[in-house]
Amino acid sequence: MKRVAVITSSDKGYRGEREDLSGPAAKEIVEAAGYVVVSMDVLPDDRGLLSARMAEIADQGLAELILTTGGTGFSQRDVTPEATEDVIERRVPGIPEAMRAFSLTITKRAMLSRATAVIRKRTLIINLPGSPKAVRECLEVIIEALGHGIEILTGDAGECGRQCVVYT
Repeated sequence: MKRVAVITSSDKGYRGEREDLSGPAAKEIVEAAGYVVVSMDVLPDDRGLLSARMAEIADQGLAELILTTGGTGFSQRDVTPEATEDVIERRVPGIPEAMRAFSLTITKRAMLSRATAVIRKRTLIINLPGSPKAVRECLEVIIEALGHGIEILTGDAGECGRQCVVYT
C-alpha cells in the first residue's frame, strides 16, 4: 500500500475564501492509480508551515509520497519550492523536468514553473501546479513511474532495470 499526503499551498484556500480544487484533483488521480490518501491539508503560502508539515509527514513515516499543489509560480507569496528545498535530503530533478517538458506541449507558460521534487527519508515530495487542469496533466506524465520509484525508495524493490527475456 502506497500512502499519499496532499498539501495545498493557498492563502485564499486556507482562509476559506476559495475552494481548493487542485488537491481533490490530485487525490482522485492517485486513488485511481491504487494509492491511499492519508491526509489532505490546505495551508497558507508560508514557507515555515509548509516545510514543517512536509518534514512531519516524512519524519514520522506517515506517507511514501507527498504531493504539494500551488505556490510554484513567480508571486512573492509562491514559496512551495523553497519550503520543499528546506526539507531536502536528495534531489529528484527528472520528475519536474518531465512535467515541464510535457506541459510545454500544452502551454509555453509551463517554463515559468519552479516546481521541484525531493526525497526526505523514505518519502518522495513532488510540487505540482495550483490549477486542477495542470495537476491532472502533470500527474498523467509521472504517475506510472512513481510506483516503481517509491518501491525502490522504500526497499520494496531492488532493481531498476527491466527483466530481459532470452529466446533460444
